[in-house]
Amino acid sequence: MRADGLSTANGFSSNGVVSTPSRKASLNGQSTVTNGRSHTNGAGKSSASPSYFGHNREEVTRILIQSLYELGYNGAASLLSSESGYELETESVATFRKAVLGGRWAEAERILILSFRSDAASQRSGQKSPSEETLALAEGADRNEMLFLLRQQKFLELLEAHDLGAALTVLRQELTPLNHDIERLHALSSLLMCPPELLRDQAVWDGPVSSSRERLLDELSKSISPSVMIPQHRLAILLDTVKQSQINNCLYHNTAEPPSLYSNHMCDRNDFPLDISVNLTQHSDEVWYCEFSHDGTKLVTAGKDRSVLIYDTSSFAVLHRLADHGDGVAYVSWSPDDSKVISCSQDKKARVWSVETGRCLLTINQHRQPVTAAAWAADGESFVTASLDASCQLGHWSVRGQPLYMWHGGFRVQDCAISPDGRRLVAADTEAKIHVYNFLTHEEEYCLPLPSKPTSVAISRDSRHVLVNLQEGEIQLVDMETTAVVRHFRGQKQGEYVIRSTFGGAAENFVISGSEDSRVYIWHKENGTLVETLDGHVAGCVNSISWNPADPGMFASAGDDCIVRM
Repeated sequence: MRADGLSTANGFSSNGVVSTPSRKASLNGQSTVTNGRSHTNGAGKSSASPSYFGHNREEVTRILIQSLYELGYNGAASLLSSESGYELETESVATFRKAVLGGRWAEAERILILSFRSDAASQRSGQKSPSEETLALAEGADRNEMLFLLRQQKFLELLEAHDLGAALTVLRQELTPLNHDIERLHALSSLLMCPPELLRDQAVWDGPVSSSRERLLDELSKSISPSVMIPQHRLAILLDTVKQSQINNCLYHNTAEPPSLYSNHMCDRNDFPLDISVNLTQHSDEVWYCEFSHDGTKLVTAGKDRSVLIYDTSSFAVLHRLADHGDGVAYVSWSPDDSKVISCSQDKKARVWSVETGRCLLTINQHRQPVTAAAWAADGESFVTASLDASCQLGHWSVRGQPLYMWHGGFRVQDCAISPDGRRLVAADTEAKIHVYNFLTHEEEYCLPLPSKPTSVAISRDSRHVLVNLQEGEIQLVDMETTAVVRHFRGQKQGEYVIRSTFGGAAENFVISGSEDSRVYIWHKENGTLVETLDGHVAGCVNSISWNPADPGMFASAGDDCIVRM
C-alpha cells in the first residue's frame, strides 16, 4: 500500500542485623576512605586472601549479607557478619532506613540535614568528623533534591488519605521553599484537584505505602555512598545483568524463560522459525495487514481486495470473511479481550466487528480521508481512530460510537498506538514527526521530529519503547520517557510504500519488518544485529508482520503477492 493512500522488601530486623561502629572498630580498628569520606571498615577474622577472584572481599561479603537478609536467612546473615567482621550498614543508615519505610518524615529529614551539615564542615576543615547520626553522602548529592523526594512522598500519601488541608500545607510550606524541580512542583499542585481514582496515574506514583516507600528509599540511596548503604537488591541486580548479557549475546534467544545461572547460555538456530509452514491464499489482491489475536488463537488479515479475514490458527480455516468496506482495508486492531476487531479502510470508514458472529457492530464515518489505523484503550471500552484527514486526524470513541474527544492539530496521521499501560497515545505524523499524548488527559506530552516520514509505530509490552518505521529505510527504537533513540535497525528496503515493523519473539527479543524487496528482516533488539533475512514472498512488498504472542515459533507475513505466509 502506498504511503499516501522480584522485588522483595529490603527491611532488616533490629536483632543482630546491624553492627555498630564501635563493634566494628573493635573487630579490626581500621578505616578506609571512599569518595574522600572515611567510614569504618572490617578486615575479617580470618587470614583469607584480601580479594575474591579479583573482586573486593568486603564488597562481596556485604552484598552476600544483604542478600541473605532479603532471602529471609537472618541467622545466616548475622553469622556471616560476625564471622567476617563486616557490617551491613551503620546505625545511622539503619535508623534512616526505618524512618523512611515507617513514614517518620521529620526523623528522616533530621538525619539528612545533619549529614549535609557534617559533609560541609568536613570539606571546610579537610577532616571527617565521625558521627553516628550522619550518612556518608555520595559525590554530587543534592540536599534539596533529597528533601524534595521525601516531602513529595509525604504530600502524595496525604492526598491518598484525602487529607487535602495537610497536603496543601506540605505543598506551600515544605515543597515550594525548596525551589527544586518547578515543573514537577506544578504537576503536584494540579493533583489537588485530581479525582481520587486518577491520582496514581496522573502522579505516576504507586500508591501502596510499602512499595512506594521502598522505591523512595531506593531513589534516596543513589545519593548515599554505597560504601555505607548498598543499593537495594544488589545481588539480584548483578545476576540480572549477567542473564541479560547472555541474552544479548545469543542471537536466537526466543524464549521467555531466563537463562540458568549454572551454565553459559546459547540457543540453537534450528529452533528458530525460519521455514514457511503454511501459505494462506484466500485474498485476491495485495495483503496489506496481518495481526494475531492476543491469545494467539486467531489471525486477522486485510488488504486491497476490501476484505478482512479471520482465521483459526490451529487449522487456519477461515472463520469469517468481513466484506462491507467499499475500498482497500489498511489496518485491523484486536480489542484487549479479542472479542472485537476494528477495520480501517481507504473508504474513509472504520468498522467494529464481533469476532464471534462476524457481524458489524459499529461504523465510524466522521473522517473525510482514509482511516489509516486504530488502537484500543487498555480497558477495551473505547478506541482511537487515525486518519489522513487533517481536520479530524485522531478521534477517541466509546464502543457505542459516542465521540469522547477529537484531536485537532492540523496534521495527517499514518499510524497510531496506545501503550499497554494505558498512559500514552502515539501518533505518526506524515510530516516526519511523532506526537505523544497523555491518553488520560488528552494533552500532548511532546512532539519528536524524525529524519523522514514514519510509516508505522509499535509500543513494547512494558510500555517503555516505541518502534518507529521510517520511509527512508531505517527503524528506530525510541525510549518513551527520555525520547532518546536507543537503537537503529537498518537493511530493509523502503521508500515509496507503507511498510510495518513490530516486536517479535517470546520476550520481544527481536525486531521484525517487511521490506519492498519481498523479504522479511529480523534483528536482535538488544544488540541491533541483523539475525536473518528471509526470502518470504514471490514479488512486491512484504507489507506487514505479526509474531504470535502465544507461540514464539510462529510469525506471519503479508505481501503484495496476495499471500499470507506462516
